[in-house]
Amino acid sequence: MNRPIKKIAIVGPESTGKSTITQQLAKQYNTLWVPEYARYYCAALTEPCNLQDEVNMFHGQLALEDSILAIAEKDLIFCDTTFITVKIWSDEVFGETPQIVLDALPKYNYDLYLLMDIDLPWQEDPLRDFPHKREHFLQVWHKELNTLNAAYVIVSGQGDDRLNNAITAVETFLKNA
Repeated sequence: MNRPIKKIAIVGPESTGKSTITQQLAKQYNTLWVPEYARYYCAALTEPCNLQDEVNMFHGQLALEDSILAIAEKDLIFCDTTFITVKIWSDEVFGETPQIVLDALPKYNYDLYLLMDIDLPWQEDPLRDFPHKREHFLQVWHKELNTLNAAYVIVSGQGDDRLNNAITAVETFLKNA
């Protein structure tokens, strides 16, 4: 089936509720969601992540998204992050981004980004690295989204308020789409 599917990406710094909100929104709209490939990939690593791992995560995220798009029955999906995360992490940890990622950035569009605010308490997780750099990463996300000229909304709030704020952003987008 060849129809446009709206893609809404849930992005932001670590420990801001991206996975939770993504799943809640998919349930709310009775549609599919794309998990964060890097979470599975990094959980299986036996050595520290390197630049080739970042390239692998880039390819994995796109393949996972393409798989979900191929089976989507609705005209809306939610993405638990995007490969922009690969750029942000590569820049931060390795001081560079693989060229394949840079080349792909302008080619993969999302109709709306929900940028999760850092107003949730930090949750420890073995796959999280920077509890004291959340403000820094929030600013990096703003910069990256602005560079892409992306449509985005900051989602704040605790518990149900956060979900309701995300739903309001999605409803506003859908009404104006």
